[in-house]
Amino acid sequence: MKYKILICFIIVASLVASAQESDRVESRPVELRAFGAYAYNYTWSHYGNLDLWARIPLNRHFELDGAAELSTANVYTFSLDARPLFCLPVGEMYLDTRLLYKAVARNRTHEFAAALGLGYRMDYVDVQLGVYSRFLMDFGYRWHSEDEIVAEPFGFLYSIEVFVRPRTSNWNLSLRFSDTDDYQIERLWQPLFMIGGRYSPIERLSVLLQAQCKPTGMFHLNASFYGAVVRAGISYRF
Repeated sequence: MKYKILICFIIVASLVASAQESDRVESRPVELRAFGAYAYNYTWSHYGNLDLWARIPLNRHFELDGAAELSTANVYTFSLDARPLFCLPVGEMYLDTRLLYKAVARNRTHEFAAALGLGYRMDYVDVQLGVYSRFLMDFGYRWHSEDEIVAEPFGFLYSIEVFVRPRTSNWNLSLRFSDTDDYQIERLWQPLFMIGGRYSPIERLSVLLQAQCKPTGMFHLNASFYGAVVRAGISYRF
């Protein structure tokens, strides 16, 4: 509970600071993304996703990310990131405060997660380390019942992403190793391997392609394939 209160306090404090910001510089663009995805894993077999994502910079010191994933596997995910930014001579540091909700309707379970991470990003690299808490419970859970809640009160999250060109280029490729993305937070020993490409035929519009692989048993010397996702979509900035 104290962990959730801390995250809520950081979000509110950041919003207040943002509202009082007076030394605005040229604002960063709002970015919207939409993906269609094909996915497969050993648990849900073949399924498709509609992934939506938005980034809203309020000023040079604060931005909001929102994401939603609607899946034919009858699973629905929503997340919100509130991100204070700290400009450096090269790149910027950021504090990632994230809330995630996943409704696994096929199994009638909820997942609630909250994460706090410290990161650094520049043209060619984006790295982050942090912690998270996660709770899973059945639909219709009654707080005074004897039904159990599956709790992971403390876990680590990590991410490293490298780019072959500056982010302002009209095309780019990236490689990412992490236990989290916009739609999930996994355990330390279950990382995600991702490759992404972007091409901008015109200034505000980009075509996006991403592929993700999730192995299991990665840190137990017995790694094997568990699932994969391929996404194709567009991004528009205004």
